Amino acid sequence: MIATNTGFGRLQFILLLVLWGSATPLWAGDLSVSVIDDQGELVENAVVVLHPLFDDDWSTLEPQALLMKQQGAMFRPFVLAVGTASTVSFPNLDEFRHQVYSYSKAKRIELRLYGMDESKTVLFDRAGIVALGCNIHDNMLAYIYVSDEPYHVVSDAQGMALIRDVRPGDYEMTIWHPDQKKRRQSYMQSLSVLADSAAVAARIEMRSSRRQQKSPASAGY
Repeated sequence: MIATNTGFGRLQFILLLVLWGSATPLWAGDLSVSVIDDQGELVENAVVVLHPLFDDDWSTLEPQALLMKQQGAMFRPFVLAVGTASTVSFPNLDEFRHQVYSYSKAKRIELRLYGMDESKTVLFDRAGIVALGCNIHDNMLAYIYVSDEPYHVVSDAQGMALIRDVRPGDYEMTIWHPDQKKRRQSYMQSLSVLADSAAVAARIEMRSSRRQQKSPASAGY
């Protein structure tokens, strides 16, 4: 079960569903967040972050080692969420070379030309949003959301973000998407996790035109 405070921010909860509940253990259950836009359409690639409003021992949360593939002259995935102190490898699965770069404040990247089956790894040690590009293929675009919070998940093609093992307590939940109307302001909502597992749906305002990677065919390759 969760309780929400709709007056906290612009994120509007439209559904509250208790899946099952019992006495709160040290580790609570899963929180499912369904993200939709202001037209009622499911939103893929939204980053859902829970910010704990209580003190606890988060030392059991280890840094991650994740992948941002280059395949078919596209980054895969389009949006990746990682924790601070995590590493991301950039394997090139194409038969031609890539040169990955970012001028973002959270992380400046310049991975000089490298070819098929080669990979380079980058440490992300500062929270923020990192926009990626390729100096060789202008169609390539992706984002890495670096979070210093313990819970951060990207919504899938069905608009669902599943956050596992959420500890009971009070949180602020923010949702970020590269196409939200106010890019510098994540949508925010306060909530309290009170029992094992629950699900909510959240509506965010999106731009009418969406950023996306163009396929190599449409980009002229």
